[in-house]
Amino acid sequence: MSRERYTVISADCHAGADLLDYKPYLEAKYHDDFDAWAAAYVNPYADLLADTADRNWNSARRLAELAADGIVAEVVFPNTIPPFFPSASLMAPAPTPQEYEQRWAGLRAHNRWLADFCADAPGRRAGVAQILLNDPAEAVREVRRAKAAGLTGGILLPGTPPGSGIPELYSQVYDPLWAVCEELDVPVNHHGGSASPPLGDEPAARAVFMVETTWFSHRALWHLTFGGAFRRHPGLKLVLTEQGSGWIPGVVEMLDYYHGRLVAAASRASTAESKFGAGLAASMGASPGEVWRDNCFVGASFMRPHEVPLRDRIGLDKIMWGSDYPHDEGTAPYSREGLRIAYAGLPPDEIAAMVGGNAARVYGFDLPALDRIAATVGPTVDEIAEPLKGAPADATSPAFAPGGSVRVW
Repeated sequence: MSRERYTVISADCHAGADLLDYKPYLEAKYHDDFDAWAAAYVNPYADLLADTADRNWNSARRLAELAADGIVAEVVFPNTIPPFFPSASLMAPAPTPQEYEQRWAGLRAHNRWLADFCADAPGRRAGVAQILLNDPAEAVREVRRAKAAGLTGGILLPGTPPGSGIPELYSQVYDPLWAVCEELDVPVNHHGGSASPPLGDEPAARAVFMVETTWFSHRALWHLTFGGAFRRHPGLKLVLTEQGSGWIPGVVEMLDYYHGRLVAAASRASTAESKFGAGLAASMGASPGEVWRDNCFVGASFMRPHEVPLRDRIGLDKIMWGSDYPHDEGTAPYSREGLRIAYAGLPPDEIAAMVGGNAARVYGFDLPALDRIAATVGPTVDEIAEPLKGAPADATSPAFAPGGSVRVW
């Protein structure tokens, strides 16, 4: 933050190459298979077929639009279709054994493309590398490659929904992955929507998905916590992105309740509950509340007004605002208005932390260098202090939806 303007880092943006532009980043032995796959692939996403799709890969356009929106840097999650995937990788099911080799090749191609995309705007993009969990040793190798390639956004942790055939995230089979992330200071990001099981496409299924999808994404928090990942790897950082933030205080309190109850039950004579807590205290270490305090952060994309009063309970040092560019549900091109509706009237130092300072610390951005850019394009302190009296007429983000209340999850 400069004296008069905020340095805004969006902790949730999305990008990817156009379909055919992944080919140069793919190992040559897959080129013929890629040509056949690409020729037959029908893109199901309207936003990736529209004339605005190039916001995902047009570096100059992206920098200009983000700057016009008051944003000087971004954490870059995936968005487009990597080679050999049936859909955007964020929502794709785990590969079958027959699909595994080509899917991995596709993700490595995306990571190589992303490294070049980030290098095109030095210091302003923290790219999130993609991995698969089928083979933790291969995931570890990709973490090392991505870090060496300059991707500073950490990794995108896939979900392990019921029926995936992949071990649950509490399994110690993933310890080598947590170890390398701790060793290299690589944040582990778990994005909303990435852990839901397939439900079909009936109207009821789509409604159920909307109700349940954030809950399935939240599971990473209690799986890693109860699984003892943070006890064995105390430097591990977990970031939960685009899953809301208002649920966090209540869920952490609930996890603390279960932790205390099960640990206490395990220390007593045999009871109906004692078996559920057996060994939990030794395997977990710290309580869930302590884990949240020491190891966890929230990518609070387009934070809404009803969530803001909970900021002290969530942790002012945990919250990282995001615009979700270029998604329709994102705040662009009205991010200044999105910040005003959420943060008007708050102390400037609190706003500065949530809109940029925390993200700079978690993802290693050079904040003084970004301050110099923000001095000309960042939203002014006075501007964000002014309450928003009405949402822009053509805004599409839930940030501007009337009402809103803290949900169970």
